[in-house]
Amino acid sequence: MPRRALAFLALLPFTGRAQVATLQPVTVTATRVAEPVSTLPFTVDTLDSDAISDSPSLTVDDALRGSPDFSLFRRNDSLTANPTTQGVSLRGLGPSGASRSLVLLDGVPLNDPFGGWIPWSSILPLSVSRAEIIPGGGASAWGNETLAGVVQLFTRRPSAGSGSLQAEAGEFGTFIGSLEQSLAFAGGALDVGAGAFRTAGEILVAPESRGPVDIDAASRHNAETARWRGNLGRSVAAALSLRHFDEWRDNGTAYQQNRIRSTTASATLDGSVGADETWNLTAYGEGQDASQSFSSVNATRTSEAPASDQFAVPATAVGLAGTLSWTDSGLGRTTVGADLRDLAGETREDFSYSKGSYTEQRFAGGRQVFGGVFVERTQPVGDRLHLTAGARIDRWENIDGHMRTTNASTGALLVQDLYPLRLGTELSPSLGAVLALSPGISLHANAQHAFREPTLNELYRPFRQGNTTTLANAGLATEHADTAEAGASLERGNLKITATGFAGRLENPVDNVTLAQGPGTFPLFGTLAAGSTGQERLNLGRIDTLGIQASASVSLPAGLSLEAAVVDENASVASAPVAPLLVGKSPAEVPHWGGSAGVRWRPAPRLSLDVRVRWTGAQFDDDLNTLVLASSCQADASARFALSENASLFAAVDNLADARIETAHSSLGVFNLAPGRTVRGGIRLAW
Repeated sequence: MPRRALAFLALLPFTGRAQVATLQPVTVTATRVAEPVSTLPFTVDTLDSDAISDSPSLTVDDALRGSPDFSLFRRNDSLTANPTTQGVSLRGLGPSGASRSLVLLDGVPLNDPFGGWIPWSSILPLSVSRAEIIPGGGASAWGNETLAGVVQLFTRRPSAGSGSLQAEAGEFGTFIGSLEQSLAFAGGALDVGAGAFRTAGEILVAPESRGPVDIDAASRHNAETARWRGNLGRSVAAALSLRHFDEWRDNGTAYQQNRIRSTTASATLDGSVGADETWNLTAYGEGQDASQSFSSVNATRTSEAPASDQFAVPATAVGLAGTLSWTDSGLGRTTVGADLRDLAGETREDFSYSKGSYTEQRFAGGRQVFGGVFVERTQPVGDRLHLTAGARIDRWENIDGHMRTTNASTGALLVQDLYPLRLGTELSPSLGAVLALSPGISLHANAQHAFREPTLNELYRPFRQGNTTTLANAGLATEHADTAEAGASLERGNLKITATGFAGRLENPVDNVTLAQGPGTFPLFGTLAAGSTGQERLNLGRIDTLGIQASASVSLPAGLSLEAAVVDENASVASAPVAPLLVGKSPAEVPHWGGSAGVRWRPAPRLSLDVRVRWTGAQFDDDLNTLVLASSCQADASARFALSENASLFAAVDNLADARIETAHSSLGVFNLAPGRTVRGGIRLAW
């Protein structure tokens, strides 16, 4: 359950007489070290393990939609969304498949090293202990990709000897299973886990537009994890992790499929020097390969023709990060740190299909290196005022950018573009204050500046998807965002109410700008048929965002708890020298309003019921604001019955009212839809 400005509650065991102490809510994402939420001037949305594991949602990203700040680039979750559209959008600050938000798992970036999107299916929901969402760039200590904010997931740390098993099945041939076990090993604990997902899926195209070419969007994925946790001496804790992920998807037609395989290893050391000084070191490496095929479908959806075969996308990410934090005699905390991230990737694909075969082959990609140092300071001023200030300096380089096109049958070189070294330096400052007016009532305000360097995919890879051709642009400029917010919170017993106003200015936003619409012959794109579109990734001048959000939660007698959140925002293109017609228009995929409400009821000691409703206003699926996606309302429900302390049965219904939820709208008038009503159930065991 999301709680604004409230993190998790922890139980602290003491020796001697057993007692339970409630620790002050803390967050570790905002400044990269543990800080009391009450002293930080940032919005902090937190979901605990129950909100994720007991949610009616099948996926972690769908459970995170319980926060009013969180959404993916498109309305559908990762169960049916193409991986390249699974970028995170926070507060609608320029939604993009590349993701303008940084997503972390235990401090290790999850953003795809080639394209920036998030492999949500690689995360086992039962393994997540909590999630922290810092919207609006409030966690600028993390550097690149934090324009809209930061999302961090934390994995559970079970006691040695404990474990869990979950198995569930549902309509459309859906099966989900996961197993976790913690073992005493080498003086510490070894946590191992595995998860599997299978579904025959549903047809994604709306019934009125379906044709013989449309098939069920089946998918399957497997994830395996292993982590050793232990102590090195009295004051150093260590963790070594290994994760593997393998996913295959059928994207709605016989030809369109994709696969992702990745392996990530990480090592973390946490230490302390006395009671007031702590440090952390994290190193990680990721190796990944992906493939994906695209087609174009005729207007009657009776046939499809291959458009491109992205047969390999090898990519790597290597990183190192460290922090040091101490508290001085004035009770202020200083945190300093540095990090380095090295990304490399290349798309290898066949394209230009003619007379039964591809005629051209393209290799395009490069390397990016980011290095930064930062300092954060939190300082109490008297008993009621807390100030937070930070600054970060980053140096980035784009290296070995290239695009080579050859004849697919002979290998003869047709085009070779070698892009020059590009580099830059970025300063990311932040400042904020929180004022406690009285116990339970506080005000906060903050402002910050952040940046994002376009991904390797945006810089170097042109592509064709369906009837839309999009050109890459190796000259894309760095994006910058200035964001600010001011808000108030009230907490009285079990009642919590917050209201926050926010504003953002996104400079040089990268957008897929429509330059040509068929039928006709156009520079850069050649001949486009009716219903076809030619786009290029270009920097617009500026997007402005202004909005307000409010949330409330209350716990009532008889095991009943309620929560609700609403957000209203106005985002528009304020400047677009490359496409003046876009000025005044809304960015694609940004609704003007949205909201959610949830009810959790425990009518009996063994029975729990959860209902969640989400509303989304109408939005546009294109930059020209001609393709409308209607407003939507989705209700999900789940029930859990405890057979014993360690065993329970559960059932869930997604999209309870079988509502029509439009997720895509093509220039041919074809709509894609999110899945309709789906029923599933299963069993969960713990020991």
